[in-house]
Amino acid sequence: MAKNEEPAGVGHNSVAADQLKTIIERIERLEEEKAALQGDIKDVYAEAKGNGFDVKVLRKLVALRKVDHDDRAAFTAVLGLYADALGMTDVFS
Repeated sequence: MAKNEEPAGVGHNSVAADQLKTIIERIERLEEEKAALQGDIKDVYAEAKGNGFDVKVLRKLVALRKVDHDDRAAFTAVLGLYADALGMTDVFS
């Protein structure tokens, strides 16, 4: 496609151009909302840290809670097995 050519179906005043503009605007709004939510999450972690919680551990717990129970149990079992093999007996104590 040449530099000044428009993609098929996206003319200057076409319905596709209007749809494209709407899609882009929706994405932009959602990106703004996402940024605001990320700021809120950062504030909650800062509050937790201020209350003496370990933020790295909290982040790990949040990630682990997203994992299916059976998958998490399997991961934990393998992690324990590997830790034992490396002599890291203090990992879960």
